[in-house]
Amino acid sequence: MALTRFARFILHIAVALVIATFIAVAQFGVWQWVNRGQPMAEAENTITGFAYSGYGRDQDPMKQDTLTQEQLAGDLNILARTAKRVRTYSSIDYAAVAPLAAMDGLRLTNGIWLDQSVERNMREVEAGIKLANQYSKTVDRIIVGNETLLREDLAPETLILYLNMVRDETHKPVSTAEPWHVWIKYPELAENVDFITVHLLPYHEGVPAEQAVEYAMQRYHELERTFPYKRIVIGEIGWPSRGPKIEEAVASRENEALFLRTFLAHNETPDLDYFIMEAFDQPWKVELEGWAGAYWGVYDVNRKPKFSFTGEVPRDIRWERKARAAGLYAFIPMFLVTLLLGSWSLMGRIWLAVLIQASVATLIVGGNVPAEYYLTHGDLIGLTVLIAATLISISVLLTHGYEFGEVLFKRLWKRRFTLLPPLPPEQEPFVSIHLACYNEPPEMVIATLDSLARSHYHNFEVLVIDNNTADEALWKPVEAHVAKLGANFRFFHLRPWPGFKAGALNFALKQTDTRAEIIGVVDADYVVDPEWISSLVPHFQQAPEVAVVQAPQAHRDWEAQPFRRMCNWEFDGFFRIGMHHRNERNALIQHGTMTLVRRKYLDEVGGWSEWCICEDSELGLRLLHKGYDTRYVDHVLGRGLTPANFAAIKSQRFRWAFGAMQILRAHFSALVGHSKLNVAQRYHFLTGWFAWFGEALQLVFTVASLVWTVLMIAAPKSFGLPMTVLVAPMLGFMAFKAMMGPILYRRTMDCSWMDIAGASLLSAGLSHTVARGVFAGIFRKKGVFVVTPKGWSRSKGLAFFAPIREEMLLLLGLLAAAVSIAVDLGFNEPAARAWIAVLLFETIPYWAALGCQIASNWPEKSPQGELAST
Repeated sequence: MALTRFARFILHIAVALVIATFIAVAQFGVWQWVNRGQPMAEAENTITGFAYSGYGRDQDPMKQDTLTQEQLAGDLNILARTAKRVRTYSSIDYAAVAPLAAMDGLRLTNGIWLDQSVERNMREVEAGIKLANQYSKTVDRIIVGNETLLREDLAPETLILYLNMVRDETHKPVSTAEPWHVWIKYPELAENVDFITVHLLPYHEGVPAEQAVEYAMQRYHELERTFPYKRIVIGEIGWPSRGPKIEEAVASRENEALFLRTFLAHNETPDLDYFIMEAFDQPWKVELEGWAGAYWGVYDVNRKPKFSFTGEVPRDIRWERKARAAGLYAFIPMFLVTLLLGSWSLMGRIWLAVLIQASVATLIVGGNVPAEYYLTHGDLIGLTVLIAATLISISVLLTHGYEFGEVLFKRLWKRRFTLLPPLPPEQEPFVSIHLACYNEPPEMVIATLDSLARSHYHNFEVLVIDNNTADEALWKPVEAHVAKLGANFRFFHLRPWPGFKAGALNFALKQTDTRAEIIGVVDADYVVDPEWISSLVPHFQQAPEVAVVQAPQAHRDWEAQPFRRMCNWEFDGFFRIGMHHRNERNALIQHGTMTLVRRKYLDEVGGWSEWCICEDSELGLRLLHKGYDTRYVDHVLGRGLTPANFAAIKSQRFRWAFGAMQILRAHFSALVGHSKLNVAQRYHFLTGWFAWFGEALQLVFTVASLVWTVLMIAAPKSFGLPMTVLVAPMLGFMAFKAMMGPILYRRTMDCSWMDIAGASLLSAGLSHTVARGVFAGIFRKKGVFVVTPKGWSRSKGLAFFAPIREEMLLLLGLLAAAVSIAVDLGFNEPAARAWIAVLLFETIPYWAALGCQIASNWPEKSPQGELAST
């Protein structure tokens, strides 16, 4: 027998290793497929010249911060391996380049920077003249001004004066650099230069990379035809590896490689005089030129080549490193999950392992962003928010995925409790049923009392505690009805009385018959089944450690009104799915109706907590903390009324979220520190509220998205679009999580797709309320217990919007933000489309709230199927 168990254990280990290894290898294959290279021209690794800016990651010419002489020498040494020339842009900032270029055998086309400052221009001119004369063998020509006319810094006649001044003092060929259309516009400029220096950058003109080289050649030949007697030097030609999409021009590493390799392999290129734009990436340009400005380099800012001029060019040059890291980091969690979940089917274990692998891969991608992008301080803030949102999305996804997998793929449930045969009357323990009510319609409470009076159980009492109801018309009829039901029904009216419902229930404990061994609690709107007590009490007889036996909440009279249908199925989902998940590991969320509690243990833990507005769930956790057992019997034994309208269920859900945070704060040390709670119980109570934390952080992310959008529009150079590489996975996770609920509903519950959609709509529509409840529970100590109105009611006129005014403001804000991005940045840029998608995705809870409010006010159908008059 021992050998068999050992062999089975070894088999489980082997299966877990195979699954983890297979998924890790498969994800490596996905990385490889996504990053497969595209065919493109092969090019010799020989380049005529590079446009060179002597700045690294931490340098900025605006702060007069340049590379050291040693760093400049290192750069030129790299360039000398493939190029014959370099072109600079400033004679002040790059004064050391001339002697260093001579040492590497490079010819230098020296640049003189011109702008609107006459004083700086003169200093640049003087420095340029000095360098040309001092290093006359290295400096063979001079470019005076770079896109000066394009920026409208100088008038053409002023620029010509500077050109003549430099020519007269150096006797070197002199030019200025401008895009091709500027030369066409100012033909007089060509008459005053010794050669034309043209910038051919098709990316800026929206030309697709596949056609860009031919387009550049056409512009080159157009200049040849316009100025047939002038030598033409291409001062800049290239393509950025990152940046916004401009019409059909897409900035990417592959397209940079495609453009440059096509250009270098072109049959006319050997006869051209050109400078590749540019040698090294320049992060400082983000502030001046926008996103693409930093990414024109053939080498990145770390002086590493961004692609090869031969062979395939993958989409992501680091993909192998990322794929290996993702596989290694995910391997142990995947192995442990597949080993420990032996009761799941093979497909279930693979399912959860794939989720883990996808989550880890997403985090690896996010973690590599700072190494692959040159981020501003604003970008770093945005990245931090996005990574935090991604972490929360992943955490919620994995907890939902675990629940999803267990419900769908678990082969054997160890703790499935059912109704038990009634005990003989002489063996029945005494049960005291407590019914607390406040401002309830008397006819509703009377219906509940009548159902209790029909109970098949013999040995019980019912205590009705009306606390703080001021209107005698509400509580007097109940008192009178209780008097008719017999000696085992007693009524108490308390006013004033502290402690909300918990205070009333604690009062009831003091009035309870001393014979009572079990306390039952039922809400004032529940019509209970005659078998409720008799079929559940035997569970207490089975084991002395049983402290709670819980039946599900259910509803009646919901079929004829859309909102009530939504409420019914939204509630039902938790009791058909979530409670089974928790019951399997003795980690129930106890509910304040249809619940039975062993009185001895209730007294032992001090009764109901009056400081907590979710006294039922808090009691359940205290009982678990003592090591007692809780049982869930999934059989409907009573039905209550749904909340009266959307405002009512919002009030109820706010109270639940607030109470959950009260419980978490009070019991945090027990949940994470030393206590009798086992690992599974801790997991369920911490992650059970994960989704609600997710709603809270989703609200934070929504507000942050609105603020970020405003900042992007107001200060576009400081705040850019978030990286698609992070936004896209987050959208995918959110969409995937949203799909799991409906699938679970369809597989586990007997309801239509329309009802599933209604339940999903209500769940989404309550997101904002839950978020507010979470924040209130975190930052406030005391809450107010608000009774949830039951039945159905409508709102008219402007009152319709009162329950959803916050949601509507956020909805309008998000729509305005999406429209603003579309108008300001357009739809061509993938990052803009992704951000618009995020903003629109964030509107879902607020559209859902509007839908819930509409459904809440929809007329009820009459028994004949017609809309009832109002």
